[in-house]
Amino acid sequence: MKVQYHQAMSHPHPFLLLSSFLSIIASFRSFSFVYADANLTQPSFTPINRDLYHSSNDLIEQIKSLVHQHPDKLTVGGLQLLFGNNYCCGHLVLPYSYHKQVETIKAGNRGYEAEITVVTYCQNWKGSDDKSKFRILLSFGQHGRELITSELAWRILSILSEEQFLPKMDRGSLNGTLDNLIIKVVPMENLNGRKLVEAGDLCERRNGRGVDLNRNWSVDWGKKEKDYDPYEENPGTAAFSEPETQIMRNLALSFDPHIWINVHSGMEALFMPYDHKNTTPDGLPSHQMRSLLEELNEVHCHKRCMIGSGGGSVGYLAHGTATDYMYDVAKVPMAFTFEIYGDDTASTKDCFKMFNPVDHTTLKKVLNDWSAAIFTIFKEGPHQLDVHSKAGKGLT
Repeated sequence: MKVQYHQAMSHPHPFLLLSSFLSIIASFRSFSFVYADANLTQPSFTPINRDLYHSSNDLIEQIKSLVHQHPDKLTVGGLQLLFGNNYCCGHLVLPYSYHKQVETIKAGNRGYEAEITVVTYCQNWKGSDDKSKFRILLSFGQHGRELITSELAWRILSILSEEQFLPKMDRGSLNGTLDNLIIKVVPMENLNGRKLVEAGDLCERRNGRGVDLNRNWSVDWGKKEKDYDPYEENPGTAAFSEPETQIMRNLALSFDPHIWINVHSGMEALFMPYDHKNTTPDGLPSHQMRSLLEELNEVHCHKRCMIGSGGGSVGYLAHGTATDYMYDVAKVPMAFTFEIYGDDTASTKDCFKMFNPVDHTTLKKVLNDWSAAIFTIFKEGPHQLDVHSKAGKGLT
C-alpha cells in the first residue's frame, strides 16, 4: 500500500506550515499502528511446508538411495530420446540410460533441457523377455504445483522395497501378486515446473517454458474451449513439442503397459477416458475400467470420489491429454487419471493449500489411502483384463 499526502495551499503561513507538519507526523504515527494491525488480518497464502514435503532434489536423491539399497527389486535411470541400456534385476528390460534430453527451439529461442527419472520394479526375473509379465506405468508430478503426487510415488516405492508397510497389508499375498508384475514409476514428470513452484510460483502447473504437459499430447490437440486459460492450459506449439511429453510417449510405446495411471491433485476422483469428450469407451473395456474404479471408490475412497470420464465428470473438456493418448493411440487396455486430494475451501490463489495437504495427519491419511488404492490396482488389475486383452498385450 502506498499512501500519498497532498498540500492544497500554494503559499502557506509559516505557523500553518508548522501546524500542518505536526498534524502529518501525528497522522502518520496513527496510520502506522492501524496499518500494522490491518496487516495481521490480510489474506495470506500458504507456503510449502518443508517439514512435510521433500524438495525435488532431495526426493530424487532419496529415490536413488532407495534403489541403491534394493538392487534386487529396483532400478533407476534418467531418460532422453536417444537410447542406451538399462537393467532390472540383473537383466535387460528397456533401452534407456541417458540422463538428459536437449531440444533446440527454432526462431532463435534458447535450448530447453528436461530430465525425467524412471524407477522400474521387478522381482524373480526369469528371462530377458519383459512381455511375459503384466506391465503397469505410473506417472506423478505432471503439474508442478501438485507436490502431494510425488510424495505418493515415494511412498509406493518405499512399500515396494519393504522399507515401509501399509496398515493391514498381507505382505505374503502381495508378494505373490508382485511376482507377476513389472511396474515403472515416474516420480516427477515435470521437474522444471516443480522447481518454479519451489522458487515461489506456487500456482504454476506448466513446464519450464510455460506449456501444460497434459495438453501437449496428440489426441484432439490444440482445441480450445470458451473458458480456455493460456496460463493454465497452454498446449504448446504442436503436439509433442515438449521434451517431457516426447520422453513419456517413447517410454509408453516401448514399455507397452497394460495399465496407465496419471496421478494428479485438485479434487478426489477416479477418471477413465475420455477427457476431450463427454463419453466413455464402448463395450467391454469401459466395463472393465469402471468395475475396477467402483471397487476402489468403495474400499479406499469411501464413496467420496467422482467416477467416469474426465470430460463428462470434471466440468470441462480437456484436449491433448496423456490418458486419452494412452487409450486411443498407445492402446493401453486400462488408462486412468486419479485425483487424490483437493481442498475446496482454499482460495483459488492459495494453490499450495488447494492442491496439497498442509498438516501431517491429512498428509498421512492421503498417502495411506491412495497407496492402498494403487496396490489394489496391482492385485486386481490383471484379473479385470480378459484373455483377449492379455493376448493382445503379449501375456501368456
